[in-house]
Amino acid sequence: MKTHNNTPVAIDEMPLLPKEAFLSSVSDSLKADGARCIAYFAVERENGFTLYCGTANDLSGDIEIFAAETAREEKIASLTPLHAHLHVFEREMHERFGIGFEGHPWLKPLRYPADRFDRTQTYENYPFFGIDNEALHEVGVGPIHAGIIEPGHFRFICEGEKVIHLEIVLGYQHRGIEKMMRGKPDLGKMLTAETIAGDSVAAHALAYVSGMEALAGFRPDAALMAERSLALELERIAIHIGDTAALCTDTGYQLGQVACEALRTIVINTTQLWCGNRFAKGLLRPCGTYYPLDGELRTKICDNLTEVADRYNDIASKLLSLPSLLARFEDVGVLTERQATLAGQTGLSARASGLRRDIRASHPFQSHIGAARETMVEKRGDVLSRLKQRIAEVRQSRALADEFLWTSEQAETAPLTPEYSPALKPGQLCFSLVEGWRGEVCHTTITDKSGNISHCKIKDPSLHNWFGLALAMRNQDISDFPICNKSFNLSYCGFDL
Repeated sequence: MKTHNNTPVAIDEMPLLPKEAFLSSVSDSLKADGARCIAYFAVERENGFTLYCGTANDLSGDIEIFAAETAREEKIASLTPLHAHLHVFEREMHERFGIGFEGHPWLKPLRYPADRFDRTQTYENYPFFGIDNEALHEVGVGPIHAGIIEPGHFRFICEGEKVIHLEIVLGYQHRGIEKMMRGKPDLGKMLTAETIAGDSVAAHALAYVSGMEALAGFRPDAALMAERSLALELERIAIHIGDTAALCTDTGYQLGQVACEALRTIVINTTQLWCGNRFAKGLLRPCGTYYPLDGELRTKICDNLTEVADRYNDIASKLLSLPSLLARFEDVGVLTERQATLAGQTGLSARASGLRRDIRASHPFQSHIGAARETMVEKRGDVLSRLKQRIAEVRQSRALADEFLWTSEQAETAPLTPEYSPALKPGQLCFSLVEGWRGEVCHTTITDKSGNISHCKIKDPSLHNWFGLALAMRNQDISDFPICNKSFNLSYCGFDL
């Protein structure tokens, strides 16, 4: 069954395929140019599970949904050998429900130490990949780190200083986000959506809001959509500039660090001026807004962004002309286009490796609907490419902000009071895709016969992109890890739902 972004479909009208037909249909869909899996998950029922798989095609803009049923103890064939980026989805279903995927290369845990049903399994006996060779040694970093960051373990297998293999183990935080999203929509679920990933408040909030409105049959007006899209681009600008500062920090370039940190502060303070929170909490709400733009605020946002863009362009030109920085960034942490494709990379990580993946262009939402959007890419896939991608996207987001400010002014209407508990259509499934600054955010929502949320599946781009970082570190010096890690800047909590 075909659908589109933020377009619900009736579950009763969705054909349940035999398992073999389900697997072959999913595989055939993913073989098409521009196709990838956006969601693959199981919903538990009395005697087994219903499997749902959503594939998105960036060329056609279509989303295909496939469904099948399987018995509780029944095994099914793994699609990972044919479509490598599905490994995370199958590993999650295996560890959550014990579903067996025959032919999967390694059904190791995704977010738990081992079999979550076996409480004797701990991280002390986690099945790390190992190589029995006296010339190699292992270096373990984390899960507790020197900085004030979240927990994650990085296990390096090295030959001298060269990294042969990096294994990244997350899952130290189990917040139960998806479980908290079930039931009748309310303020609590809106607040939960904002906390899925602290640096992607606007992205996850917009995915939740868009899904609720689509299921409620609510169509936001042009002004409201423009303001939401503006909030998303402000978040993108702030984080990209902040990541530029971090890359400067890891290379000892203090001028670039402090200059970019100051510019990031201007952007997040602009968001605070708008809604009272520097990270846009409270700004995006279903079916309305508490913070409509007015003329004075639009002028202030425009002035601040003009100053930030001019000063950032100046510091960016210096970064791209300093031999010492270029020597540290160029040809370091390379993720090839083929690797990015196989690993299912999204967002900045994908585009820096040559993949034209941007939900704003391929599956448009809010003010991007009906507008032509250029997807800029870099080809080399190294740290320098990811820096250049950030610089280019800040410029693009600055231009988009002007467009959204103008649209908001021209379409200014009386704002609607938000509705936290809209009546949702019963028996529906809806994919809500948003292009956050890190990449593709996907919220999949299923409603029951009473119109309550019976299942919610959330995917942050970090689910795929952490594996891209592991690939990028192969054959690099272990001392290159800080700048490689920061060039991706992935989320621990976005992975550990």
